Amino acid sequence: MDRIDNPHDVIKQIVDNVEKVIIGKRDEIYFTLVALLSNGHLLLEDVPGVGKTMLIRALAKSIDGEYKRIQFTPDLLPSDVLGVSIYNQKTQEFEYRPGPIMANVVLADEVNRTSPKTQSALLEAMEESNVTVDGVTYSLPNPFFVMATQNPIEYEGTFPLPEAQLDRFMLKMNMGYPEPEDEFRMLEKMQESHIHPIERLEPVINISQLLQLQQKANEIYVDSSIQQYIVNIVEATRKNRHVYLGASPRGSIALLKAAKAFAFIRGRSFVVPDDVKKMVNPTLSHRIILKADARLSGLTVHQLLEESLKDVVVPVEKPKQK
Repeated sequence: MDRIDNPHDVIKQIVDNVEKVIIGKRDEIYFTLVALLSNGHLLLEDVPGVGKTMLIRALAKSIDGEYKRIQFTPDLLPSDVLGVSIYNQKTQEFEYRPGPIMANVVLADEVNRTSPKTQSALLEAMEESNVTVDGVTYSLPNPFFVMATQNPIEYEGTFPLPEAQLDRFMLKMNMGYPEPEDEFRMLEKMQESHIHPIERLEPVINISQLLQLQQKANEIYVDSSIQQYIVNIVEATRKNRHVYLGASPRGSIALLKAAKAFAFIRGRSFVVPDDVKKMVNPTLSHRIILKADARLSGLTVHQLLEESLKDVVVPVEKPKQK
């Protein structure tokens, strides 16, 4: 196993590598890495053509992981995702034919285009880290990372993920349109060569090194005052008068893990309040349901979280390095 001596240099190399394809979206790259390093999964909601697929392909190439893409459609079956057992007449035994879920990095493209039954099959695999086909359980690869994309729910022909299933995703984010200068740089890159930048991308690390990075991210120190800060933020979402359903304890855990991974990416060995603040929106926004009157008044979950952060006292004592 190739040992990583300077993880922060490696993280920078991964980010720089992905930015050869995804220009002007450093925060989005950071958030994707946060989910990957935390053994979580990412839901990316946005309109077509903003680089969702390119982001996950660039990340998969950077870590030299096996990559599979599943195009979700209304007629997709759970077996199309998980795989099937086929009877072998020669051996007179059933053989498992793995589905595309058996990969290190899986792109679940347009996950809200398929039926709830198939959505559930994917989310069960994400939660349990294994799949069961015809009563036999098969372990998923390690690491296993799913990035699901979906179009906004107001688009026709979609099956919105229920809140209980949205809660299974560690992070949810939007890509957004690029800034004009970034879009110009993108066109310049395309003009320089007829080969797409994604095709020229080379691995930065291998899977064994990624597992080391995940372990190091998990070892980041979190002071008890920071843990209490996280609890207070999540509690504030439950007590807000505009909230019908607040963030679950799974949200608290996700915020803790995300803050640790973000601190690690930023080159620190301990979490500070700013790490928590940075990860509040991507970890909690999809776990909160506003009351109908709040939505009608134009209040958004992001605005509510910003208000909640202002009401929660920030720890003043700097956490000590472990």
